[in-house]
Amino acid sequence: MERSARLLSTAFLFLLLLFVSTGPMMVAEARTCESQSHRFKGICVRASNCAAVCQTEGFPGGHCRGFRHRCFCTKHC
Repeated sequence: MERSARLLSTAFLFLLLLFVSTGPMMVAEARTCESQSHRFKGICVRASNCAAVCQTEGFPGGHCRGFRHRCFCTKHC
């Protein structure tokens, strides 16, 4: 009886150490870089139009920004 309790507590300790060592890791967020679109003409009203133009410029996305409603293309740095 004493041996099985000791074996059970050792197994529990081993599993606890295993889960703690493989627990959630810290994930760093990538920074987002912006560049004003060179091909977008006019006032940026819809972010989807801006994103489509940015994709033709080689960026994965874009959005409207600022008081002057300019199109800015975005990518992960």
